[in-house]
Amino acid sequence: MGKRLHQQRRGRGTNAFRKPPNTFKADVAFASRKVEGKITGEVMELVDDPGHSAPLMRIVYEDNSVGMFLAPEGIRVGSRIEEGSGAEVALGSILPLEKIPDGTPVYNVEVLPGDGGKLARRAGSYATVVSHAQDAVSVLLPSKHVVDIKPACRAQIGAVAGGGADSQPILRAGKSHYMHHAINAMWPKNRGVKSNPVDHPFGGKQHHKGTSSMTSRNAPPGAKVGHIAASRVGRKKRS
Repeated sequence: MGKRLHQQRRGRGTNAFRKPPNTFKADVAFASRKVEGKITGEVMELVDDPGHSAPLMRIVYEDNSVGMFLAPEGIRVGSRIEEGSGAEVALGSILPLEKIPDGTPVYNVEVLPGDGGKLARRAGSYATVVSHAQDAVSVLLPSKHVVDIKPACRAQIGAVAGGGADSQPILRAGKSHYMHHAINAMWPKNRGVKSNPVDHPFGGKQHHKGTSSMTSRNAPPGAKVGHIAASRVGRKKRS
């Protein structure tokens, strides 16, 4: 019968594969509060968080509240940002998409109003406001896809700092290990045909599957690998 696959054991969410929560310094998201007009804050500190590919910035607002956000390229300690519908379109400021002009680079864009920001958050990435309509704002994502988002969704002005950090060569497997360990990512991911027979249904067959990769939707967990419930596989017959 063999043993459970590594990804199956990991997917159960037990403590054996869970990252301790104290290793992440902050949960980067917009505050759920609704700001009438604008509120001003100052960048007090730039923070290196192992849970994010980009540096963070700690903001202290004029009402003494504190926020932690992704830092944009070009920000520095002492810079001032604004938040709210009446805020100025400046580096790092947080505004609704309906208040951001066309062609402006933005990041940490909300998908739904109040979700805290979901899109364009990786180091060096940014989205671009393309056009405005009455009930939607078109945004060009880093993937070159254009999506329509509600005008009340918020975004930050600029591009995420830290771009180019992932373009340098890793050189050693040890460095890759610690990079993935910091964000609790599964690494390395080996092919099933490289495994032993007890580790994977495709293992132990001289680097080829040795059996059909089509798998039933109702297959047991240990055998549910390959083309699951595939409608067809292989080459199409010529007519």
